[in-house]
Formats: sequence, structure tokens, C-alpha cells
Amino acid sequence: MNGAEMNDPMANKPAAEPDAQHASGSAQIGEQPHDSAGADPVALLEAEKLELKDKLLRTLADMENLRRRTEREVQDAKAYAVTGFARDLLGVADNLRRALESLGATGQDGLDATTKLMVEGVELTERELVKTLDKHGVKKLDPLGQKFDPNMHQAMFEAPDPTHPKGHVVAVVQTGYAISGRVLRPALVGVSSGAAKASPAPDEQPVT
Repeated sequence: MNGAEMNDPMANKPAAEPDAQHASGSAQIGEQPHDSAGADPVALLEAEKLELKDKLLRTLADMENLRRRTEREVQDAKAYAVTGFARDLLGVADNLRRALESLGATGQDGLDATTKLMVEGVELTERELVKTLDKHGVKKLDPLGQKFDPNMHQAMFEAPDPTHPKGHVVAVVQTGYAISGRVLRPALVGVSSGAAKASPAPDEQPVT
């Protein structure tokens, strides 16, 4: 051993071993995560495409349903916008009809000229009112002779009537109205229960 080596304390120290953690980290550089190892990128893209397509179709279906619902609500609003106003006018139509029916079976016979003109004015007013209601979708129900419909008619009584089949309207107590196919006020009617049953013949008295 020469003098230089004796004076240098690091000369006889063995070389340091590489850091275990540093070596381990270096060995892992470039490795892929275990869950994506071996995955086909084409398959991943295809799955993502199908998922996006499904979301798109669902969104389009929701938008179409919304469009149809909005269109239906707009149509209903137009059709039934005058419902409240029309219902209030039905009382006016009823009073005009009662005024004309108060003349009885004789009608205008025996009335003076002035009264006849007034009656004609009431008739004209009633016709114009019914025409105006019809123009706005309010239809007058005339169920006499028709089969009783619980959706449009309200039965007030039932009576035998040989001229009408059972379950048919034989009398109209109050006129009904419908708006765009929906009942505004049901017609108050009388319904036939069919022909009256014949009374049984009295028992014959025994001959004495």
C-alpha cells in the first residue's frame, strides 16, 4: 500500500450497491396497467360508439315525444279555449227556448202583429246563437230516438214506451251540448224501458 492510498479514506471503501427502490422503479418504467393490458382498442372504440348511439337515439325519442305532446296541448287549447264562455251562454239559449215553448201548442195563432214580431225576433236570436256556438265547435245534442249514451246523456226517468226500443231516448228534458267531441253539458233525457207488460188475465171463476 503506497502513501497515497493510506492518505485517501475512500480508497479502500467498497463500491455502493444500487438503491433497491430506485432499481425497482426503473424496472417498472414503460409497463402498462394490469386492467387495460391486452385490451383491443378497436373493441373499446366500438363499445363507445354504441353507447353514444344509444344516448343519441334516446334523446331523439324524448324530443319527438315532447314535440307531439306540445302539439296536442296546443290543439286542445285551441279547441277548448271557449269552454267556459260557451258554458255561460247555455243559460241564454235555455231561456230563449223556454220563451218559445211558453207559447204552447197553438204557437203564434191568435197573437197580435206586435207579439208575433217579438216571437220571430226571439226565434231569430236563438238560431243565431246556436249557429255561433256551432261555428266555434259547440254542437247541440239531439238524442231523441237515439240509444242512451251515458257519456253524453243523463237519464232523468225510465218509462215503458212501445214506440221505442228499450234503452233508447224517448224524451229530452234539457238540451245537451258538446264541444269538439267532449261533452259540455249532458242532455237530460227520459229512457224507454220497452213495451209495457200485458196484465195477467184474471182467474176464471169455477162454474157452480
